Amino acid sequence: MRNISDIIEAHLKEIIESNNQNAIEIKRSEVADHFQCVPSQINYVINTRFTVEKGYIVESKRGGGGYIRIIRIQHQDKMQLLNELIKLIEPRVSQQGAIDIIERLLEEELITEREAKLMVSAITRDVLAVQLSLRDELRSRILASMLATLKYKE
Repeated sequence: MRNISDIIEAHLKEIIESNNQNAIEIKRSEVADHFQCVPSQINYVINTRFTVEKGYIVESKRGGGGYIRIIRIQHQDKMQLLNELIKLIEPRVSQQGAIDIIERLLEEELITEREAKLMVSAITRDVLAVQLSLRDELRSRILASMLATLKYKE
């Protein structure tokens, strides 16, 4: 069974996909009313499910007429996307940030489900059992190497 965060995320993504401009403006309180939840739940979903790693830019304006704008980042080609992801993760990336990027690659159909599982298994903290200060840097190097390899997949 899906939780409320999953349902809100799916709803917002559905709106973005149905919008030809890949962007939406929402009022946090209206979305919270729609799902009968607290506005902080909407903040949580936006802050964790609509990140740069996952391919979104979020802008907000506070106040009475405030809104939250969610923009889906579109890339011209596969090479540009991979180059930007490599820049994003260097010189270090957290485990969650790396997983978000792998999920984005899956969404963009640049990798298969099996490849995603292999990539995630190689970058977890259990596998990278080194000092905390080095772990995110090592994870970044491994993931950057995988992304570079994807550029020349065919």
